[in-house]
Amino acid sequence: MLFQDVPADTINYMIAGYAVIFGVMLAYVISLLVRRRRLQRELKELEEGEKYFQ
Repeated sequence: MLFQDVPADTINYMIAGYAVIFGVMLAYVISLLVRRRRLQRELKELEEGEKYFQ
C-alpha cells in the first residue's frame, strides 16, 4: 500500500502548545501580582498622606 492509515505524529506540537499556553498563563499571573503590589503601595501612600490633611 502506498498510503497507510497511520495517524500523524503530532505529539511534539501538542507539547509545544501546552508549553506556550502555560508560559502565557504564568506571565499573566506574574503581571497580576506586580500590579497588586504596586496598588497596595499606592494605597498605603494615599492613606498616609490623608493623615496629614486631617
